Amino acid sequence: GPALLFVKTSQGKEEGRRFYACSACRDRKDCNFFQWEDEKVSETRLAAREEYNRNHQPSFTHRQNVDRYKNFVLLPLSKRRFCQECQQLLLPAEWEKHSDHQFLCNITTAQLKSPSQLLYPLENKKTNAQYLFADRSCKFLLDLLIDLGFRRVLSVGTPRLHEMIQSKASQEEEFSVKSLLLDIDFRYSQFYTEDEFCHYNMFNHHFFGGEAARETCRKFLYEEDGERVIMVTDPPFGGLVEALASSFKKLMAMWSETEKEGHDNKEMPMFWIFPYFFESRILDFFPSFSMMDYQVDYDNHALYKHGKTGRRQSPVRIFTNLTPSMIVLPEEEGYRFCTVCQRYVSSGNQHCEMCNSCTSKDGRRWKHCVLCKKCVKPSWFHCSNCNCCTLEKHSCEKSDVGCFVCGKAGHKRSACPSLSHT
Repeated sequence: GPALLFVKTSQGKEEGRRFYACSACRDRKDCNFFQWEDEKVSETRLAAREEYNRNHQPSFTHRQNVDRYKNFVLLPLSKRRFCQECQQLLLPAEWEKHSDHQFLCNITTAQLKSPSQLLYPLENKKTNAQYLFADRSCKFLLDLLIDLGFRRVLSVGTPRLHEMIQSKASQEEEFSVKSLLLDIDFRYSQFYTEDEFCHYNMFNHHFFGGEAARETCRKFLYEEDGERVIMVTDPPFGGLVEALASSFKKLMAMWSETEKEGHDNKEMPMFWIFPYFFESRILDFFPSFSMMDYQVDYDNHALYKHGKTGRRQSPVRIFTNLTPSMIVLPEEEGYRFCTVCQRYVSSGNQHCEMCNSCTSKDGRRWKHCVLCKKCVKPSWFHCSNCNCCTLEKHSCEKSDVGCFVCGKAGHKRSACPSLSHT
């Protein structure tokens, strides 16, 4: 889809040179697209780019994949094969072509209903970062959504939540929740119809299926018969918050435009799942959001696991525009309700009288610094040279180094106010 416009800056200089680069891949090895904004591109180079794009299209269209799936499920178990190297369901006529590849045999209906466990997770942190919810977190999210009265879930980059909803809907007659998966991983088109999956890039709000896919999403957001919609998204943590926020606002605008009464001046309900240290960036774009204490954990991530202690706990949280008191967290996992804050907090998150808030972000008990006039991490101490709380073993000279973008002291490049303007 469309590239994003970036800027190369030099320390202390406000003006930088602008360039276009891939919206989805931050590593030039994964996508080498680069073009200065003011550069004139020759016809030859344009033609070469078109040729490259044509040669890198998927083997089958979404429609062809749907037809292939219909044929695949009609096969007896002994003839159901999945090529692990090509990550593709194989029909008997294609076996010979893949004869020297590793493949799985006897693919069951249960496996077809759980494609996220059949497919290899794409774990390149700078491109896909496909970390999948653990069952505990997935079940908690789904139960919470049902308790809150939502019947339609726009699953943006949350394949495991989508498949749990799809699986329950096919097994339980009274289960009334529907889901639409928007994801950049086109492999899912082998398992879901055009009404269940849209090939989508959340960094530039691009629907690869064009207007038909956009219309599918628009229809899904239309709240028929009072079926309330919520968007749940779990973006790659290395992704640009600005780009993500821009796309999410466009999805919210699609919801607002469905001409339903009562949408005026309201935001589409949303769960944005992201690490707690991005809180200030998310609130910059969505001031109505607040962060919940619930720790989201992942099956295939060594660090992001619930139940570990100290700094080894999962840093991933739920950011939402719903009223915090509505989000009930499981007491059996140590969460409790703070009557002053009117929200559920983790057991280690003690209410600070001076801040008048439960201030911990990482699950540990934080301490109040009178000089900083705020609560800080338990491992931090007040440094009189830096005039702020920081780690005990730190280099005070670093406090004099200015921001790389604007050259001013007091903040890092990631939090530079001029960055969002650029």
